[in-house]
Formats: sequence, C-alpha cells, structure tokens
Amino acid sequence: MNSSIGADLLKKISSNRARVGVIGLGYVGLPLAIAFAKAGLPVTGFDIDNDKVDAINAGKSYIKHLPAAQIREITDRKNCSATSDFTRLHAADLVVICVPTPLTEHLEPDLQYIKSTVALVAEAVRRGQLIVLESTTYPGTTREVILPALLEKRPDLKVGKDFFLAFSPEREDPGNPEHSLANTPKVIGGLTKDCAEIAGALYQRVTPNLVFASSPEVAEATKLLENIFRGVNIALVNELKIVFDKMGIDVWEVIAAARTKPFGFTPFYPGPGLGGHCIPIDPFYLTWKAREYDCATRFIELSGEINRAMPEYVVGRLAGALNKVKKSVGGSKILILGFAYKKDVDDDRESPSWKLLDLLKKQDAKVDYHDPFIPKLKKTRSYDFTLSSSPCTAASVAKYDAVIIATAHSGVDYELVGKNAKLIIDTRNAMAGVKGVKATVVKA
Repeated sequence: MNSSIGADLLKKISSNRARVGVIGLGYVGLPLAIAFAKAGLPVTGFDIDNDKVDAINAGKSYIKHLPAAQIREITDRKNCSATSDFTRLHAADLVVICVPTPLTEHLEPDLQYIKSTVALVAEAVRRGQLIVLESTTYPGTTREVILPALLEKRPDLKVGKDFFLAFSPEREDPGNPEHSLANTPKVIGGLTKDCAEIAGALYQRVTPNLVFASSPEVAEATKLLENIFRGVNIALVNELKIVFDKMGIDVWEVIAAARTKPFGFTPFYPGPGLGGHCIPIDPFYLTWKAREYDCATRFIELSGEINRAMPEYVVGRLAGALNKVKKSVGGSKILILGFAYKKDVDDDRESPSWKLLDLLKKQDAKVDYHDPFIPKLKKTRSYDFTLSSSPCTAASVAKYDAVIIATAHSGVDYELVGKNAKLIIDTRNAMAGVKGVKATVVKA
C-alpha cells in the first residue's frame, strides 16, 4: 500500500470502524447493504424513495426474496439504517453506488441517475474515502464520468492517494437460490493498485472469491460481456423457435436433447422477449460506446432486434390460433399469465408482458393479467395501465378466449389452467407434462 491514507482505511475496514454508505436500495443495493451489516460493518443506506427508507427503518421488506427478518436482524443490531439525507454521505468511509442505468427511447445510455448521484457524492467526497460504482455501464464511465466529477469539486485530492475509486459490477440474480453475493465471484477494477486493494478489502468481508481486473474498463466490459453472451444466445434460440416451428419441430425438445452433450453446449431457452434490468439494456451500452471507435456491433444489434420482436410473434401466434375458431384478437378476452420478467420474482422491469399488454390493447382485446407477485401495475417510463391482478380460478380461467403464459411462476396451478382454458399460448413450455389438459395448446 503506497498511500498512508489508504493504509489507515484498510485498518478501519478490518476493525469494523469503516462506515459503508450504499446508494440505491433496490434489488442490488439492499442485499449488499444487508451483507455488509451482517459482516459487522456499520451501514447507512441512501435512497430518494422515502417509502423504501421508512420500510427499512421499520424492519420491513419490499423485495419478495429478501425476508423482513433479514432486515430486522441488522436494524435491531443498530448498525444499519436508511436515509434520504445525502449530506450524511460525508460520514461514510466507503461509498457504493447501485443506481439504475436505463436506455433512452433511442437505445442510448441514460446516465442521468449516475450523474445526479455522483454530483451528490462530489459534494461530500473527502480524504480517506473509497467510492465504488456497481451500476452496469459502458467501458470508461468510471474514469471518464465519475472521476472528473469528483475532481471538479475537490481538485486538491489525488485519486489513489487521498481518495480511492473502483468499479465492481453487480451480479445479482433475484430469486436464484443457488447463487448469491456470498458465493459469486466479485470482479474489481481499481483506478490504481491501492484503489483495487481497498475495494478488495471491503468486498472480502462479504465474499471470499475476488477477481481483480487490471482496470475499471476491464471490469466494466466484463459485465457487458456476461449479459451480451446471454442476450445473443437467447436471440438464437428465439430465432430457431420460429424456424423449427415451421418445420414441425419442437424447439424445447431439441434443446433438451442437445443439453445431454457434456461439453461444448450451454442451454438457453426461448420466450416472449427479454426482461429485467440487465439483458435487454446492457448490451446497448457497448453498442453506443463502440460507435466512438467506428466499430459495428452487428451481433448485439441483431440479437436485440430478434428479442424485441418476440411479443409481436406471440400475438401473431395468438391471432392465428383464434382465427381457427372464427375469432379475432379484437374483442377477445385474453388473460396474460405472469407479469414479472422471470419466474418467482416480484420484478416487472422491462418485462415482455408490458409489450404484450400494449399490443393486445391496441388491437382492442379485453385483457387481464394474473401474477401472484405483481398485485398491481404501476406506471413505468413507457407504459401506464391501471390494472390489478385477476384471480386464477377454474371459473375465471374458463371465461377467457385465450390464456398467454408469459411467465411460468412455480406456484401457478397449470393443471387447473389446462383443464379450464379454451386456448393456451405457451411461451415458456409450462404445459409440458401437465396432465388432463383439455385446452388447445400452442407453443410460441
């Protein structure tokens, strides 16, 4: 350690005297704050949403897979609290930024949340602080956006000597019971070696497996590669789904057979589109940055086109199936089964169900949805539908002309759906193996 200030900060981390400030208490920030507090570090969570702040301070959870007991455990210890008062950032020795990084309507990076957050951090930055960005972004953001904003307020400070800066991409997978922060390797890219070492000391408190990248740019690119890999391969099976259907071949059976190969194959599965805060968005951060270097990213852009077209394909399959029974989409009663972007989570960000609902409404269908994890739809940047989750009973299912299975939640009674629905558009292969199915099932 070349910096004496950094050496002092390392001692504070090892002795549980370093206070952690986590900015953004959503699906990434809240689990991180809980983990740091459980490790014995004093934690202050920061969020502009006072409802989240009040819930945490009251020991309540607003995220399904994080039980309230976990929050009460750390708030009862008095070493974790939440606030919307960002002037308290000055007291934090370790600041971790976990804010959204969405896209604009033109599929370009929208850094408004990062920039507004860094402006607040810049007002509080001081000697002896570590600042880490976890939000997924394009290579160069930490060095080209975060660092200049901090130095503009404090030009007297030197990064790597007086304060420390790093990028460590989040790898949260909500609802995944096998992989969590504790057993998922943590990639760290520091502006200097001392920056990386101090960030490593922080994260080693919550996960033993650290992977040090040579720079923040490498760490930023690592996260993008992970999600581009998934997005491209999902687009591939979505395209093959259409091709194989025309050949009379079930893509799900093909994938099941192919995955028996013990090497050289990773299974990916088709669906009604992509959802969540990562895969539909992150690849376009690299696409945008690549233009600066006059590089084309054809795989990324093509996979995005294919995945974004899936809701239209599903509605087309629905229209074809309804035509066979002399009905049209307009005027038909449709139930969208599942609104979260993936099974068994309460997160509807970028869910393809939004696009399905929008397309069906524009064709004058009468649409309801059922999702045990999404009791009411809330306004988003793109959509504003005032709907609440409808019941999924034998009588209710029977009244619909068609049921679209958009998300295959494990708690849904698919045998009940199969026995009482007239027509099922199955985008998740949820009806495979279900007994007593009387409905017409169309895979999409």
